[in-house]
Amino acid sequence: MATSSNSLQTIRFQVDGMHCAGCVASVESALKRAPGVMEAGVNLATREGFATGSADAFSLQTLQPIVSSAGYQLLPLATPENITEQQDERDQQLAARWRQWWLALLLASPAVVISMGELQFPGRTLLLCLLSAPIVFGTGWSFWKAAWSSLRHGRADMNTLIALGTGAAFAASLVATLVPQWWPAGQHPHVFYEAAVMIIIFVSLGRLLEERARGKTSDAVRRLLAWQSPTARVRRGGRDLEIPIAEVVVGDEVIIKPGERLPVDGVILEGTSWIDESMLTGEPVPVTRQPGDPCYAGTLNQSGGFVLQATKVGEETVLRQIVKLMQDAQGSKAPIARLADVVSSYFVPAILVVAAMTFVAWLIFGPPDAALTHALLTSVSVLIIACPCALGLATPTAIMVATGRGAELGVLIKSATALELAERATVVIFDKTGTLTIGRPVVTDIRPANLPINSGSISADDLLRFAAAVESRSEHPLAAAIVTAARDRHLEVPSATEFNSVPGQGVSAKLDGRSVAIGSPRFLRTLGGQIPEAQLEASVTAGQSTILVAIDGQFAGTICVADQLKASARPTVDSLRQQGRRVILLTGDRRATADVMAHEAGIAEVIAEVLPADKIEQVRQLQQAGEVVVMVGDGINDAPALAQADVGIAVGSGTDVALESSGIVLPSSDLTGVVAALALSSQTLRVIRQNLGFAFVYNLLGVPLAAGVFYPLWHHLLDPMFASAAMALSSVSVVSNSLRLRGFQPPLQKIPEPNLVVGKKSLPAVSTPELVSIDLSEMRPR
Repeated sequence: MATSSNSLQTIRFQVDGMHCAGCVASVESALKRAPGVMEAGVNLATREGFATGSADAFSLQTLQPIVSSAGYQLLPLATPENITEQQDERDQQLAARWRQWWLALLLASPAVVISMGELQFPGRTLLLCLLSAPIVFGTGWSFWKAAWSSLRHGRADMNTLIALGTGAAFAASLVATLVPQWWPAGQHPHVFYEAAVMIIIFVSLGRLLEERARGKTSDAVRRLLAWQSPTARVRRGGRDLEIPIAEVVVGDEVIIKPGERLPVDGVILEGTSWIDESMLTGEPVPVTRQPGDPCYAGTLNQSGGFVLQATKVGEETVLRQIVKLMQDAQGSKAPIARLADVVSSYFVPAILVVAAMTFVAWLIFGPPDAALTHALLTSVSVLIIACPCALGLATPTAIMVATGRGAELGVLIKSATALELAERATVVIFDKTGTLTIGRPVVTDIRPANLPINSGSISADDLLRFAAAVESRSEHPLAAAIVTAARDRHLEVPSATEFNSVPGQGVSAKLDGRSVAIGSPRFLRTLGGQIPEAQLEASVTAGQSTILVAIDGQFAGTICVADQLKASARPTVDSLRQQGRRVILLTGDRRATADVMAHEAGIAEVIAEVLPADKIEQVRQLQQAGEVVVMVGDGINDAPALAQADVGIAVGSGTDVALESSGIVLPSSDLTGVVAALALSSQTLRVIRQNLGFAFVYNLLGVPLAAGVFYPLWHHLLDPMFASAAMALSSVSVVSNSLRLRGFQPPLQKIPEPNLVVGKKSLPAVSTPELVSIDLSEMRPR
C-alpha cells in the first residue's frame, strides 16, 4: 500500500521473520539504508512497517531484496480484496505448526519420562539421542535457520540464544553418549537431551500461543477491512451491474439493498433508510438517511433500499482512511518505549557475555566432580531464560489493542505519542461553537403574545407557522432554524407573497391576507409595533437571539434562537473535573454569551473574545506554567491551538484543517469521547508500565537465578527445561495483559442529543448524528 503527498511517498507492508526487538532494529536499519528512504519503522506486534521518502525513488519491489538480504521478507499489506485469502493462509500455517508441535511433544514425552524418572537400561543415552535429534533439528529447525541468518549478517537475536542453548546442551550430551572418555577426568558424563528437547517444546509452544494472542490484537483492523463489500451493484447505461469494488468510480450510481453494507462513500439520490453507522461513530442506534444525506462505506443499511451516488471510492473512503489512521498509530512508537528500545539493542550481546562468564565461573569454582555439568546447566539456562521478546512486545501490543478498541468506541488515535500524552493531561480546553454547542442555531423557545386570531389567541404553532412562511424566502442562518422547527413539528406552512428583506433588520411578506413582519426590535419599531422589553431582556441575558414577529402591525410574539449546548457537554465537563483536571472555555464569542454557555456546561474558567492567534498564546502560557494541555475544537480557527496543544482532539463535525492538526479524532460530535480518550490513554499507559515492569523484573531476577547466584542458599540449579517454560510464558503474559484492553469500557456512555422543548411540543435538536463528511486522506500522525 502506497500513499503520496507532493514529493514524498509512504509505502506500508508486512514483515515476515521478526521475533524480537533485535529483529526490529535490523529491519529498520536495512530499510533506512535503501536509496531514497528518509524514515522507516516496523512494529513487532503487528509485523508491519512503513518507509517514507522521495516519490518514485523506491517501491515495495526495490525494498524486498534489501530487507531479504538482512534475513527477513516484505509482503504486501492485507486489503479487502485479499484479507480473507491471507487470513486463511495464516490459519493453515498456524495449524501446520500446531501439528508439528504435537508430534514433537509425542516424541519428547518418552525422553522426558526416561530422564526425569532416571530409568536405567542398556542403550539408554543412545535412545534419548535418537528421540531428541528429530525435535532439535526438525521442530527446532526454524531457530537454527534464523540464528544462522542473523550470524551471516553480523548480529545476534533471540534465535541466537535459543540455538546456542539447545546446541550446547545437545552437543555436550552427544559427546557424553558417543565419546564419554572426552569428559573431564573425575567427572561423571551427564546428558541433557531432555533439556534440549523441552527448550524447543516450550519455546515453540510460547510462540504458538503468542501468535494466537497477537492475532487477536489486530482483530479491529481486520473487522474494519472485512466490512468493506468486495462488490458493488451499479447502474450504467440503464442496466444494473454487479462489479468488483475496484471498478467503481466517482459519480457511479450504486444500488443499495436492505441488509447490505455500503461499498463506497456517497450521497443518497433516491430513497430513505435507517443505517447502522456504529462502525464510524460508536453510536449503537441506527440513523435515518434521506436524499442529499452523506453515507459511508462499511456502514450497514438496515431497512429501505436506496440509490447512492459515489463521491469517494477505494483508498479515499472514510473507512479505508480510518484503517490507515489505525495502522499509522499502531506503527508509531510511544516515548515510553524508548527505554525498552535502548535496553533491547544491548540485550542479546549482554546475555551472551553473561552466559560465557557463568560457564567460566562454574567451570573454575564449581564442585570438582560436577564442574562441567554445572557450567553447562547454568550457561544454557541463562541463554534460554533471557527474553528480549517480552521487552519488545510490552509497548506495541498495548498500543495496538488500544487503538483498535478506541476505533470501536468512536475514538481515532492518530499516534502513540498522543495516546501517551493524553494520560498526563492536566488542562482540557474547549472551543465553544461546534464543540461544546451543536454548532448551528435552533429554536429554543416560542412565546406567543395575547393576540386574537381565528376566534382565539395566537398559539405557538400559529406563530411558528407564520414566521416559517416568511422566513422560507430568506437566506439568513436564523431563518433556516425557524423553517426547520416548523418542518420538524409537521406544520403546514402557507406560501408567502410580496416578500421584502431589509438587510440587517428583518423581513416582511403577505400571508393569507395578513401582513407579517419578522426581525429586530428596531425593525418592528419602524413599523409602529410595541416591544415587550421584559421578554427581550430575558432572552438576551440567556445568551439567545430573539426574533420578534408582528402581524398586521401588532406584536404577535417572540421566537428565541440559540446555539444549543450539547447534551454530552455537562456530563463530560463534570467527569473531567472529578478527575482533577482543569477545564477552560476558550472562545472568540462575546463574554456574555460565553459566560452563559460556561455556566450551563459547568465550566468555571472562561477566556472569551479571543482571536485565533491569541488562542495559541493562551495554550502556550499554560504549557509554560507546566500544564499538559488538551485542546478540543472543530473549526479552522481552532487549528493553530490544536497543533500547539500537547494533544489536540478534533470533533467529527470539524473542518479538514482542524482534523489534520489534531492527534485524536472523534468521528461523532458526542463529547463523551473526550473522556473515553483520556481514560483509554490512562488504562493503556497503565498496561504498558505493567508490561515493562514485568519484563524488566523477569529478566533481572531470571538471569541471576539461571546463573546459579542463589545456589548457596538452596543448593539447586534451575533446570533449562523450566527456564525455557518461564521464557515462553513471559512473552505470552505480556501479550495477554495487553489484550485486557479489549474489554475497556469508557466511564461515560454516549449521550444522544435529546429533543428540545419548544412551546408545548418537542423538536429534535439533531435529527442525525454528525459524522465525518471530510477528506481524511491528508491526515497524518503528529
